[in-house]
Amino acid sequence: MTQRKKKRFIAGASCPQCKAQDTMSLFIENNVEKVECVACGHQMTQPEQQIAKSTRSNEMVIGVFKPE
Repeated sequence: MTQRKKKRFIAGASCPQCKAQDTMSLFIENNVEKVECVACGHQMTQPEQQIAKSTRSNEMVIGVFKPE
């Protein structure tokens, strides 16, 4: 039995490979954050070290959405 990945779509994002808009989904697999285009299958991964060093300190966060 395969484990289903919970995916969140990234509004307004364009795929760097096929240029389709609103097709990018974010999910975590084996504790690695991945982004995949559902149109062409292009995947990108970001190592944990880069996630921790992101430039989010410049952003103003109003609230965090946590789906149940």
